[in-house]
Amino acid sequence: MKISAAVLAASLLSALPAAAQSNHGAHPAQPVGRAAETSAVKAFRAINDKMHKDMAVDFSGDVDVDFVRAMIPHHEGAVAMARVLLEQGGKDPETRRLAQEVIRTQESEIAMMKAWLAKRGK
Repeated sequence: MKISAAVLAASLLSALPAAAQSNHGAHPAQPVGRAAETSAVKAFRAINDKMHKDMAVDFSGDVDVDFVRAMIPHHEGAVAMARVLLEQGGKDPETRRLAQEVIRTQESEIAMMKAWLAKRGK
């Protein structure tokens, strides 16, 4: 008996639990509930929204320039998130050290990238 690929795929898919059928299986599609909507969560959401908006640069076709222009807001978002951790009471010593390192290294890289663009008149 021949079974078409579509019938086989539909049969296999229907046997999977609903969560496994979704691309979002382990990640809720909707934001977390109100109880978890802390000031840190609100800050992270705002930072993420700004970072993604600012990363939507007008691409020039010069891969080096485009990379640097998009990476600056990406790094600025990382610095802002690290500051939220430090200011909003992150308690784990490892994440606090990581946040401090992110701020130190990425602020340095942001300055370097801005200087690189300026040197090229961009």
